[in-house]
Amino acid sequence: MPDRNGKIFYTSITSLSHINKITRNIREKLIAGVEKRLDADAPLGFLLSGGLDSSLVCSIAAKKMKKPIRTFAIGMSEDAIDLKYARKVAEYLKAEHTEVIIDKKTVVDSLETVVAALGTWDITTIRASIGMYLVCQAIHRDTDIRVLLTGEISDELFGYKYTDFAPSAYAFQTESQKRVRELYMYDVLRADRCIGDNSLEARVPFGDLDFVQYVMGINPEKKLNTYGKGKYLLRKAFEGDWLPEVILWREKAAFSDAVGHSMVDYLKEYADTLYSDEEFKEKAKQYAYMPPFTKESLLYRELFEKYYPGQGKMIADYWMPNKAWEGCCVDDPSARVLKNYGASGK
Repeated sequence: MPDRNGKIFYTSITSLSHINKITRNIREKLIAGVEKRLDADAPLGFLLSGGLDSSLVCSIAAKKMKKPIRTFAIGMSEDAIDLKYARKVAEYLKAEHTEVIIDKKTVVDSLETVVAALGTWDITTIRASIGMYLVCQAIHRDTDIRVLLTGEISDELFGYKYTDFAPSAYAFQTESQKRVRELYMYDVLRADRCIGDNSLEARVPFGDLDFVQYVMGINPEKKLNTYGKGKYLLRKAFEGDWLPEVILWREKAAFSDAVGHSMVDYLKEYADTLYSDEEFKEKAKQYAYMPPFTKESLLYRELFEKYYPGQGKMIADYWMPNKAWEGCCVDDPSARVLKNYGASGK
């Protein structure tokens, strides 16, 4: 629970220590968080990646609305990871499903527009925003939907791939607090700007205040990945007929990777064509605050400065796994560089 200064502490409450009671509360509070966001005057849609979080939002909504929901997924033409899983969820829920397919040209051509909309130079935020921006653009252009429900904020509460390496429950909780406090610079910035810039309204059930306060109040010992599966409590909470087992227990790739590994590869290749090694070194020196450390990050910083000159300090840092933890000292935010990525990219 947060104190009056906004700092979040966990409470070790004996009555909540049993896993079944915890998972029941998680289920009931997330259902309530989704249900209250289904009240809308404009047509509703759902962003569906086929990962656990967005799939749960869609499943709850489908049960509550008792009619086909409208779902949307996006992927690269050559190596999309998410599309097949999103399709499986949509079929299970009997949703009216739309796929948006993008390619190298679409990705590169959209980059400047996305950075201008976001107001950030952060690498992973920009990567992940390209797919989200383009699917929202298609929704606005091709449908009458004006309200979108999404699965953001689950990772900050239940853990990322890299938090499997948290050395202690205290470290996990401290990291989760940090990610929640910084939402406005990263994942929620992405969702807000990508959706809002396309004249759509974002609704985020995992950000429901009652749900966030409850999950942050769970003893972090229970949230550590000691189960052999990340986000175990959330998965366990929705066992049954909510989702296909393959989705409920799926190892999910981060959105920027799951749109297709090629998307990030194309962005890196494009940046490489813009600067020689010497040019990169000279241009990077211009930035005393959070200097670019790859050609890709330099490209993003230059695009940012074009629209937000001298305002680099709006963003505190590059979003990265916690480099102080063993297994997390990496130089790229993608979970692909972590040794536990495993089946996430399949």
